[in-house]
Amino acid sequence: MATKPTGPSGATIYSVADRAGVSIATVSRVLQGSPLVSERARTKVQDAARELNYVPLAAARNLAVRQHEAHGLVLPELSGPYYSELLMGFESRAAALGQSVVLMLAADKPDLARAVAQLATRVDGIALLASAAIPDEVVRSVQGRKPVLVISGDARYEGVDTVSAENVHSARELAAHLFAHGRRALVFVGDPDLGPDIRSRYDGFVAAHTERGLTAPDPVRIPFREADGAAYARTLLAGAPTPDALVCANDELALAIMQTLQDGGCRVPEDVAVVGWDDVMTARYVRPGLTTVRQPVARLGALAADRLHDRVTGAPVTDEAQTVPTELVLRSSCGCAPPPQPS
Repeated sequence: MATKPTGPSGATIYSVADRAGVSIATVSRVLQGSPLVSERARTKVQDAARELNYVPLAAARNLAVRQHEAHGLVLPELSGPYYSELLMGFESRAAALGQSVVLMLAADKPDLARAVAQLATRVDGIALLASAAIPDEVVRSVQGRKPVLVISGDARYEGVDTVSAENVHSARELAAHLFAHGRRALVFVGDPDLGPDIRSRYDGFVAAHTERGLTAPDPVRIPFREADGAAYARTLLAGAPTPDALVCANDELALAIMQTLQDGGCRVPEDVAVVGWDDVMTARYVRPGLTTVRQPVARLGALAADRLHDRVTGAPVTDEAQTVPTELVLRSSCGCAPPPQPS
């Protein structure tokens, strides 16, 4: 007797066909993306597969047609240096492992959970970046159906791997360094609700205050784009209460704020210190050089590709979340002396 092909949930193509009230051939055509199926039949099969938590084993299908392993990568968008560097790290390592990458952007998807669930039928595993743009229900739409990995997330999902960069310790060090420069009115710029990594950076900022018997102010909750940073800086130039140090959630915000303040006649770091996070290339070439925290974003992407590959192939993998270290990079925007000029 032939073995019935099952998905990770134990459901079979036969049970999907029975639930949908269609033939096995129709289910197979829908799962393969064939256009030779009516929209009504396609919807019935997709609904039945979702209700039964059935996802076909893409790895087995790929072996049958001599194709290689495919991984899905879901990112909020591709604007800014962080996403592109993460993608390059993930794709480069995937290519070295003989994998292909199917990229999906969350932006403008009216039903992201459904789109990701459909992506799961075409790949062997999925990596998603933890972000407000990719909410919990999206992860749950594929949880338990395929190997799933969350990048820069927290370990809140059973059976879901997590890889992230260290945030709390370095953020505490960064704020402590500003206190050591005599700064007392520090403000965190960026919305902690937009991602677990940003929330952890704010936690480190708060910890540095608590250690000194101080109460940390609420964060300035703005998105992480240049335009948002520049707009915030203009409010300071227009007379809003000006802190003596701005701890920005990423370098994109920090660079935009610093440039706008300087263009408006505010001196950095004399009037206000500005620090960031990521250590993008521009951070070392602006004047003053941007003090920041270096996180190996490309390495994070490569680690995610490695970990997902291990899960797909059944290699031994620890269940513990993996964390890559970060490091404080001191330049002049915090008040440190600039490096000596070559003679």
